[in-house]
Amino acid sequence: MSPRPRFRSSKKHACGRSPRINANRAHLKPWEPLRPRSFYTLQSIQNRLEAMERQMEAESALHLLLFRRDSGQLIGDCNFTNIVRGPFQACHLGFSIARDCEGQGLMRECLATAIEYVFGELGLHRIMANYRPENERSARLLTGLRFEREGIARAYLKLNGAWADHVLTSLINPADC
Repeated sequence: MSPRPRFRSSKKHACGRSPRINANRAHLKPWEPLRPRSFYTLQSIQNRLEAMERQMEAESALHLLLFRRDSGQLIGDCNFTNIVRGPFQACHLGFSIARDCEGQGLMRECLATAIEYVFGELGLHRIMANYRPENERSARLLTGLRFEREGIARAYLKLNGAWADHVLTSLINPADC
């Protein structure tokens, strides 16, 4: 595990999540769907965390919250969702980090550790991660983690109220190559 950030994946941390989500609303707005006000309430956050736990119990997702080791402050998350078994053995990766934590290598450390787990412990073959072409930070992060660009999907997701193109990337489990 990384020496700086640490992971947790439990609904008991919802109380500490609400202020962090609210503090980063503007920062994350361009990269997320439009959200109703109720999305940011403690009850809504608790409901989402409970749904995340159910998905993990069903082995259809892995949701990880990222905390600073020194202060215990919530700083981000990463999610391996839409886990498909059978001949596909793949998932989608999503991630976000607080504005004041960007550029410090924390998400890179987090994802490197999580990817090892997803490939080694969960035995997945492929992780897919997609980002908007103008999101240079995500492009550099994924390239640094050895994700390969596979193409462009036009009008792929409706983010911040508008359909947005996305760069499609993937990482293949090195044990399968």
